Amino acid sequence: MSTAEQERTSDCEACEHVLQAISAFARLHAIKLYRLTVTLPDSVPVLPCLDHEVMLHEGISPHAAMYIEETDNGGLHEVVCVPAKQSLEIDVVSTSGEHTNESHVRLVNLLRECLPNYTVRVNGPLWFRGDRRVARACRAQISLRDVLVSADFESLNRALNRLKTIGALMEKQSRVASWTVRTVTGPLLAVTGFVSYQILGSFTESLGDVWVQGLRYSIVGGLGAVFLYLGLKAVHLTEMANRVWKRSSEYGLILSERQRIADGSSSSIAPGPNVGLHSRSQQ
Repeated sequence: MSTAEQERTSDCEACEHVLQAISAFARLHAIKLYRLTVTLPDSVPVLPCLDHEVMLHEGISPHAAMYIEETDNGGLHEVVCVPAKQSLEIDVVSTSGEHTNESHVRLVNLLRECLPNYTVRVNGPLWFRGDRRVARACRAQISLRDVLVSADFESLNRALNRLKTIGALMEKQSRVASWTVRTVTGPLLAVTGFVSYQILGSFTESLGDVWVQGLRYSIVGGLGAVFLYLGLKAVHLTEMANRVWKRSSEYGLILSERQRIADGSSSSIAPGPNVGLHSRSQQ
């Protein structure tokens, strides 16, 4: 067995150990895998980690992102296990509004207690990425809890279609803003530079050449800064639109997996609150 295969096997075993430890106080609802193979129950939806798969991040360590629900208070959380770094990351953005502060603090303490060899880190929202805005836009149409536990698949699919439509329109709106900035920036800067050169040139004798040159640079530079700001806003809107689309795609994968499981095991007994690891291997 090669070194890479040994590391992969070790990562998979470590991830299963983490899942076993978490199952003592929480139920596993769904899991996102990135370059890992983990044995799971048939009742757990498994999907790829879209955030990293779509960008082909070869430098990202294999990991598993788990949507779990605490059995005591019902709080939903996303815990990302990175076995190679012995790290557990709690993403509070994806589960915004699905748990209380007390539930979050309790989860951190439980993870540190049952997995003392792992570093627990909290990934909070970033204002410059618009995390809160994306979370509110998604939650206004469909909640993560409904995606994970609701059995009304028809209503969920309708809500999911609405979210996908909003994400698509956001992306189109960002294209309009981007093309507007690209179209206007060059000609307007050229005209502004020419006009300022002609007009301010008449004040050279009274103001001096240094002041006139400074005013010219300030006018053109200020206008360029305005267009740079508008361009960055368009890029920011595109990034948020992509994240809304990825969130809706992730929800769609979870729902399709849940519906497939429900159709295949409609007569079976529902799993208990603590989900063990057995019976299925997924990439």
